[in-house]
Amino acid sequence: MARPYVLLSCATSIDGYIDDASDQRLLLSNADDLDRVDAVRASCDAILVGAGTVRRDDPRLLVRSARRRAERVACGQPPTPTKVTLTARGDLDPTARFFTAGDPPRLVYCAAGVLEKTRERLDRVATVVDAGEPVDPAWILADLAARGVRRLMVEGGGTVHAQFLTAGLADELHLVVAPFFVGDGRAPRFVGEGRFPWHPGRRARLAEARQIGDVVLLRYALSDRCPET
Repeated sequence: MARPYVLLSCATSIDGYIDDASDQRLLLSNADDLDRVDAVRASCDAILVGAGTVRRDDPRLLVRSARRRAERVACGQPPTPTKVTLTARGDLDPTARFFTAGDPPRLVYCAAGVLEKTRERLDRVATVVDAGEPVDPAWILADLAARGVRRLMVEGGGTVHAQFLTAGLADELHLVVAPFFVGDGRAPRFVGEGRFPWHPGRRARLAEARQIGDVVLLRYALSDRCPET
């Protein structure tokens, strides 16, 4: 079975940071770009974030626009895509908004060694799936495909993005650049070190560059599955 189409989405500062080192979440995007992200979410069957993002940002991961939710329902889809996270430690709070906001299905892919603990903690709020040891993104994609997911949006964080990128499991990257610097080595970056399939000898194809207010969207084609426009 073919894996889902995988679209990675991230916003960074000019110097490549996805947050600062403070306790407050850093706003990198703007209202118009957030609406674009909402439209991308509405076009997908599932949205995936790492456990660190669930803990740090407490995202709702819902389609915000009532019109887009209604359009999905009219097409026989749930109002908002399935929520997906993956965890190596299983230390997720069942009261996080990932689990409590909205009514979409929720999938937690966890390492085999913490399966029992994770199920005890989350069985009432999500479907907990044994994803091996260590958690294997390729296996997760195959399982999502078997569950009917054809289009997956990966919203981070940096560790998860790096896992999909270094494994060559991404088809498209939406990278939004905010017009400022963070300049703090303690802050998290888009991705860390790794062996990536795209390098000076194999450049990714820039499919689109678009100004959205004071930010810029760079859309990269990372596989032949990515459309030209």
